[in-house]
Formats: sequence, structure tokens, C-alpha cells
Amino acid sequence: MKRTNSSIKSLSWPVAVLLAVFVTACGGGGNASPPKPAPTLPGAGTGLGGAGQGPSPVGLASIIGAGTVVSPTYAVLAKTAISTTGPTAVTGDLGLSPAAASFFTGFALSADPSGCFSKSIYVTGNLYAANYNTLGCTTPSLLTTAIGDMQTAYTDAAGRPADFTEIGAGNIGGMTLPPGTYKWGSGVLIPSNVTLNGGANDVWIFQIAGGITQASATQVILTGGALPKNIFWQAADVVSIGTTAHMEGVILAQTQITLKTGATANSRLLAQTAVNLDANAVTQPAP
Repeated sequence: MKRTNSSIKSLSWPVAVLLAVFVTACGGGGNASPPKPAPTLPGAGTGLGGAGQGPSPVGLASIIGAGTVVSPTYAVLAKTAISTTGPTAVTGDLGLSPAAASFFTGFALSADPSGCFSKSIYVTGNLYAANYNTLGCTTPSLLTTAIGDMQTAYTDAAGRPADFTEIGAGNIGGMTLPPGTYKWGSGVLIPSNVTLNGGANDVWIFQIAGGITQASATQVILTGGALPKNIFWQAADVVSIGTTAHMEGVILAQTQITLKTGATANSRLLAQTAVNLDANAVTQPAP
């Protein structure tokens, strides 16, 4: 009998240890709590992006062209006017239609002998306008097609099903946003840096019923390999990029786009009214 008791006592310590491990694993005893779930963005939508891949890109057709005289690739495209103040530097072509070349202001235009476009010390590319139609130039028809494609792209971007709605009530400063389609019934504010995190094939579409106001010295930052050609800002009102701020992505504006002094953009600026520049650096994304 004593031997039996001794055997039981010798087993009590390992059994106690195993029991403690079992209880801890089951969440019982003590103050243990289950791990917190990863944070997710609030919103309602279709989940079209699926697995964080975002929707398909918005097609820009003739806007991205082939980068030749007969097929421009537009960094800036507008209907009524394109102006600059100070030493702006644009990499890509400029297009203006139905307005005439006289509504390019501040660029110190130099007409090409072909009569099909102009050059400017501020533009690495050509400047096309609706009245460059001499000597058999196809410029007017090229611009008509590009303007139509700009409007089609705007409508496409605005009509995609939303993955997230009303994030931050329109204030996205300080956020890190995964790929997807975002929708707001108001304007969007960027009062501090915003980060878009995703891969090279991921897409972001921002559907904005108002305008975009980006504060001075703030940045749109891309991480994880995200590319500006896959980011689309569709805005129904004025887009204003603040002094020395930095923007990334294609801007599809129903009214005007204004870059304030020293602002920079890896962007295409596509406005259904005017684009106003002031000592800016604008580089079109690679197609």
C-alpha cells in the first residue's frame, strides 16, 4: 500500500504540469486573453478587390499613346486652359482641346515647323492644341479622341462597385490604405501623409463626390511596390495640391486641377476644365 501511494505521489508533479499547460492552451484560468484580430478598414461594398488585389485598372486608351508625334502620351490634358507660373518641369506631352493654343499660358511656346505642335523649355515632350491643323496635321482628331477617352475613363472610375465607403469621413491623413475601390459622398482631405501599400499589380480607385484638398508639404507615399499608373483619383470638384506637397497617381477631375508652388506629382493630370501649375515638377507614370 505504501508503494502504491509512493507511485501516485511520483506522478503528481508531471500531471500537474500537463494540466497547467492544457488549461492555459484552452484559455482557462488566470487572466489570459485571446489574441486580438488584425485591424480592418470599416466600410461597405462588394469586396470586388478580393484578397487585397484591388480592381482592374481604368483604361486610358489614347491618353497614354506611344510617345510619338503621331501618338502623344499626355502628362497633362485639359479642355479649357493649361497655365504655368515659374519654372515648371513637365515630363510628357500636353494636350488642350477644344481650346486653342492661345490658352497655353506661361510656356513660351515655340511652334514646330510641321505646324502640328509646339515646344517649350518647360516641357520634355510636345504641346498639342485643337487649332494645330495646318499642313494636314491630325492633331485635332488625336485630341478629340483623347478628350473622349478622358471622359470615358472618368465615368468608368466613378462607376466601379466600392470595396470601402466613407473611410475617415473623407479625411485620410495618416492612413495606410490597401488596394481596392474607395467611395466618398463628399470631398477628400489629405492633411498629413497617406500611404498606399500594395504590389506592382495592385490597383486603387478613389471615387470622390467632391474635390481633393492636399495640405502643403504632405505626401502620398507608395510602398510594397505600388505603382502610380495603377492609382486613380476620380474627383467631381476641384483638385488642389498644396505648396511643396507630393501626389502619386492618375487624377481624373471633372473640373480643374491646381498644383500650388513647388508641388510635385508622379501623375497624369486629366481635367475637364483647366490645369494650373506653379513651379511644379510633373512626371507622367510609365504606361
